[in-house]
Amino acid sequence: MSAWQAVFWGGFSSASLYLGELLAGPMAHRPKTTGLIMGFGAGTLLSAIAYELVPESSLTGGLSVAIAFLAGTLTYYVGDWLIDRHGGADRQEIDAKVDGSGTAMFLGALLDGLPEAFILGITLALGGSINIAFVAAVFISNIPQGLAGTTSLEAAGYMHRHVFWMWTTLVVASSVTAALGFALADSVPHQGLDAEAFAAGAVLIMLANSMMPEAFEHGGKSVGLLTVLGYLVAGVLSVLQ
Repeated sequence: MSAWQAVFWGGFSSASLYLGELLAGPMAHRPKTTGLIMGFGAGTLLSAIAYELVPESSLTGGLSVAIAFLAGTLTYYVGDWLIDRHGGADRQEIDAKVDGSGTAMFLGALLDGLPEAFILGITLALGGSINIAFVAAVFISNIPQGLAGTTSLEAAGYMHRHVFWMWTTLVVASSVTAALGFALADSVPHQGLDAEAFAAGAVLIMLANSMMPEAFEHGGKSVGLLTVLGYLVAGVLSVLQ
């Protein structure tokens, strides 16, 4: 495996933001369906946390893994709080009618996506092969995030081409971050377990605070079924790979 492969997979996993952007128009008046898609994506990420980022074997890392997990949670919490205060609170709103800050929303999207890209690069370097289950989970979850983000940015006054270039910048940033994770893999303590736990904490609080409440608000109780289905699909991929 090479750093160039990390670049490719980092970009590929976030390129589904473009799919979300394409769906934003046709799904503009179908918030329930969008909520169900978001619930499915949340389920895939929950499975990635359980099976890939914090597997049972990593608990042997003991205190350092627990500290890294909490550090990732607190880092995301503080970053998300700062971004919300500066106009990025509605970046995952499905039917947003906001007058927020496009810059803050974009920074929030980076906060949501870059930890996953970094871990992808680390796992690629240490494992010697691509983790299909993790890539699939990130790719699927980015579709509803791209959809909701596009809706919010356009509601804030940004034109379609501006949103496209924002997502392109994020895809490039994800590629670079994955390459950075690949390059730094050997220097990460406990064979990357601390970094994986850090990312797991960040992703889990993002799901709890943003993605899952938004999915339930618009999709209703059926979201629970789609979340379980997403979890099951990603879990099966983890077992089969």
